[in-house]
Amino acid sequence: MRHLYGIALGVVMALAAFFGGGWGYDRLLRLPDTSGSVSALPAGGGSLLSNSSATVSLAALAATGLLAGLLIAVPQISPLAPGLPGLFFLGWTALYLTNVQRATELIPLATHPFGAGWEAMLFNGILGAAGLAMIVPLFIPSRWRRPHAEAADTVAGEAGDFLADLQASATTEPPLPVGARLASSAGAAPTRATRIVTGRAIRPGMPRMPRRSDRSPDF
Repeated sequence: MRHLYGIALGVVMALAAFFGGGWGYDRLLRLPDTSGSVSALPAGGGSLLSNSSATVSLAALAATGLLAGLLIAVPQISPLAPGLPGLFFLGWTALYLTNVQRATELIPLATHPFGAGWEAMLFNGILGAAGLAMIVPLFIPSRWRRPHAEAADTVAGEAGDFLADLQASATTEPPLPVGARLASSAGAAPTRATRIVTGRAIRPGMPRMPRRSDRSPDF
């Protein structure tokens, strides 16, 4: 389902690039009418912020670029959203490199600002550069996995590391003497004297020393 949404977003991105990007780019490329004017620069060489036409064109281009940047940068979005239009841009650019006339004839609405701006972006290499940037998420493996699946893998990895640390600490901890284990099983904490005496009594090859109560009485 996530990738189906990505395909739909990719179609939206391609339409936004054609209509919004093409229209804004065509309006920015138009030189003002120089009849009766000395300067042929946009806005007469002054500030573009005071020119409503240039401001609207820049806003259209900025909105198109912002949409493309979000599709590329947000990891929760399927890589198909930026990747499919990126491949579309690269394919059209490749067709332009091999057959300029054929690539130009395929542009829809060529007589409108949308088609004219798209043609200008194709001729200037902007479509190719945008396509190269938009296909990058296709080569990132983490973008193809679901976010909750990646989180589950992280939790499982942390649990495995914790169990491995427990096993390593259990194998490296020195074993307790037999007297200490007996005392601990009886519920009493083993003292130093208990460890010494009990450890001495259970050494292999040593005879058991009789206690005073076992000795015969002296006469």
